[in-house]
Amino acid sequence: MGRSCTLLRAFRIARSSFPGPTCARRGLRRVRCAPGQNVVVNPFTPIAAAVSIAGRHGVHVTDPVVLKDSFNIRVHLRPAPIVARIPTVTTLGRPRPLEALAREVAVVSFLAEKGAPVVPVSDLMPPGPFEQDGYAVSFWTYVEHDGDRRLEPADVGGALADLHHTLREYPGELLYLGPALEETTRLLDMLDAPPGVDRGALAELRDDLGLLTVELSGQPGPVQAVHGDAHPGNLLAAPEGLLWIDFEETCSGPAGWDLACLLRSGRLDGRQAVQRYGVDPDDPSLRPLLRARMLQGTLWMLAKARRFPQEAGRAKAALDEWRQARG
Repeated sequence: MGRSCTLLRAFRIARSSFPGPTCARRGLRRVRCAPGQNVVVNPFTPIAAAVSIAGRHGVHVTDPVVLKDSFNIRVHLRPAPIVARIPTVTTLGRPRPLEALAREVAVVSFLAEKGAPVVPVSDLMPPGPFEQDGYAVSFWTYVEHDGDRRLEPADVGGALADLHHTLREYPGELLYLGPALEETTRLLDMLDAPPGVDRGALAELRDDLGLLTVELSGQPGPVQAVHGDAHPGNLLAAPEGLLWIDFEETCSGPAGWDLACLLRSGRLDGRQAVQRYGVDPDDPSLRPLLRARMLQGTLWMLAKARRFPQEAGRAKAALDEWRQARG
């Protein structure tokens, strides 16, 4: 199956895994998931919800293309230069997805007004978020970009430093390290004895979260708005330069949280990126943040495996790596 051809999984999500009406005997539509390929989907899929909302605002969609189906679904509403973003797996840790999307729209709108390099919300229709058939949906500008370009650590570290400079001015209220503390707590509650995960592992994860909560509450240094999920996968290599996307996890916290995201990324040399940012990657203040990022990533992989069984191997590998690092 091609990288973007993931509609069959989206179809399964819509039928059984996430909130929203079950399949009904109504007209089906075709959604293109890769050049030359089409698949018939039910009108109550996340994609159909996005297409319906767009249509009510005068956007005629004839060729919707799934760009990514992972923790969220992103759909290019062709021929319009609009991308719909629909939370799926992330609703497990964010049970109020409309609030998360509204926060993301507010943060990105602020950054765009300040001239920061971000992919902006759509200017062809209201960005939302909207709710339809149990799905939350927001709408963004489609940007041509090179998805195969390998980003250099220095470029990513510099881009994050510039982003943080602008985010320091963000006036909105944000939860302190929400992705690391609040969402991980919800995921642990949801993961009570899932298939393939023993209770001992869950107890270990919960114990570590309790220790980290105490450590992170006493983090030294200033607190500011941070991206929340600052890794190279959330940077688009557009003709005009690198553009940040995916601010759904934006929170308040030390800048070191985003640095921990870079250091934990397997997509580039995180140490070089952090050095370019201007911080020693061995700074002791980063250690609890790195542990928290690893714990967060492990829990999200376990949650994802509940929806996509084919991810079970990667989830187990993440759990094994966390246990080994914990000692």
